[in-house]
Amino acid sequence: MSLERWLAVASVGLFAMFAGEMFSVYNFMIDVPDDFEYAQGFAADPKILQFISIGVAPAGVLAAIAFIMSRQYGSKQVGGLIAGGGVILLAGMLVCYLIIPRIPISYVTDAVVYVPVVFMALSAPVMGFGLYLFKRRVRRPKKEYF
Repeated sequence: MSLERWLAVASVGLFAMFAGEMFSVYNFMIDVPDDFEYAQGFAADPKILQFISIGVAPAGVLAAIAFIMSRQYGSKQVGGLIAGGGVILLAGMLVCYLIIPRIPISYVTDAVVYVPVVFMALSAPVMGFGLYLFKRRVRRPKKEYF
């Protein structure tokens, strides 16, 4: 496989990792165990920022590099992978957004509420760029015989 395909595969993996990390933190906040010794000092904001910096930010950069490398000739495989990463991000953030009403009010902060919404909105351009690559066809130059 070419380099841009590997970059697209890595970006899909990082999008999935970010969605899983966010789901796990939101699921943890639904019912924090009583014997959790640091439950009183638990704050989700630092964890969410950490997940953004190690998950979705590198995934976006890798998807952008894969797009830039293959935009001249188009690629169904790379476009499909990038669009798939956007779908994974959208689905994961939608699940996290639907979990918010079940979280106790003491754990709900601005980051907990707005991060899924922001990344749902950012998944649309990722899917758009992926579909652009998927649909793009290279026209072969006409052969001149004379």
